[in-house]
Amino acid sequence: MRQPLGQGARVELDGGQANYLGNVLRMKEGAELLLFDGRSGEWLARIAEAGKKRMALVVERRTREPETIPDVWLAFAPVKRSQTDWLIEKATELGAARLIPVTTRRTVIERVKLERLQAIAIEAAEQCGRTRLPEIDEPVPLARLLEKRDPARALYFADEAGGEPAADAFKPGPALILTGPEGGFTDEERAAVRGVSNAVPVSLGPRILRAETAALAALAAYMAVAGDWRG
Repeated sequence: MRQPLGQGARVELDGGQANYLGNVLRMKEGAELLLFDGRSGEWLARIAEAGKKRMALVVERRTREPETIPDVWLAFAPVKRSQTDWLIEKATELGAARLIPVTTRRTVIERVKLERLQAIAIEAAEQCGRTRLPEIDEPVPLARLLEKRDPARALYFADEAGGEPAADAFKPGPALILTGPEGGFTDEERAAVRGVSNAVPVSLGPRILRAETAALAALAAYMAVAGDWRG
């Protein structure tokens, strides 16, 4: 849900949501369902009114506190729309706290539509039981990302030219993972990233990975080594 949730809150659903619950799932007045707003955890609600084009819910109680996720951001070069959609979906499932589309010299993309990507993230969160949504930024040029970075946040650079093995490189703590476009970074871009004081070049193995595969492989490796897959 986009609106904040709390005990006793009344939630008015739009036509599409009401149609899905009433006509697809066949839910009627009095039925219970779980809601989340991406910030305050998971809530039990009951259908108070059900019509053909509208539905009203009343929130009864919280069933789960907001989840704690690792402070890891994924900065990636967007690719074709279908692959970018898939990347957003899977990065949400993996637990990324923030997703940052980055434009590079070799980035070839259609217009990035944030509303579409946010909708994909919401659907992915619903599927995997996530109660906090990742923030999704407007696309930013690589040079500006490097200029505006937080020096206290480790910058893990998936460099196709090689680096420290991912299993050894990732450490717990605030992290920014940067992966490149189809065709990779230019020599100038790689030099710029490597020149950043807190950059850690990382190797993702001996095989050439597609751009979207590299982004998700790096995020999964971080979660396994330094994130919340450790128990």
